[in-house]
Amino acid sequence: MTWDELIKIELEKPYFQQLVTFLKEEDHKHLVLPPKEKRLSCFKLTPYDEVKVVIIGQDPYHNLGQAHGLSFSVEQGVYPPSLKNIYQEYVDDLNLPYPTTGNLSSWAKQGVLLLNTVLTVVAHQPMSHQKKGWETFTLEVVKKINEKQNPVVFILWGAHAQSFIPYINSQKHFILKAPHPSPLSSHRGFFGSKPFSKTNHFLISKGIEPIDWKL
Repeated sequence: MTWDELIKIELEKPYFQQLVTFLKEEDHKHLVLPPKEKRLSCFKLTPYDEVKVVIIGQDPYHNLGQAHGLSFSVEQGVYPPSLKNIYQEYVDDLNLPYPTTGNLSSWAKQGVLLLNTVLTVVAHQPMSHQKKGWETFTLEVVKKINEKQNPVVFILWGAHAQSFIPYINSQKHFILKAPHPSPLSSHRGFFGSKPFSKTNHFLISKGIEPIDWKL
């Protein structure tokens, strides 16, 4: 299985055809983020066969110059509040210096699928593309990862990401749950959850090359 094969299958389904029509109209009327060529970046940077870890976000950042198709990652510029909190936990968990970039592409290239549930958003209008079909597609992606022979780590921050748990075989895969890193909930147990070291500990225990998290 490749992501292209999955996308081809989904493209033939009515929900995806409706989504494509909707996006064409939205692109004509609004500034939609991320740009067209970056909307599927997570699949381009992390091929199906190479997925070791999945981090599920909600929808892309809605400010200009940030979203580039990877959950929680910014292409350049200011770190959003959730990413700042992820980095604080990164520093505490791994005893590494605070990152000098918000771009998480280096994680993606090592097998960390940075998957948003909704892959587009109108600039400055958070959640504007919810319930238009992306959620159905994302669920198919999660189901397909669940079928992988090799165990995968699912890092699920917050209730939204954790809604995928019923579709994950916890006997085979490793689920790491914590509150969302947003300022509204991070103090409820996100800090101190040690997702990065726990992920690598699991991967090593299964004979899988760990992630070099250093940014």
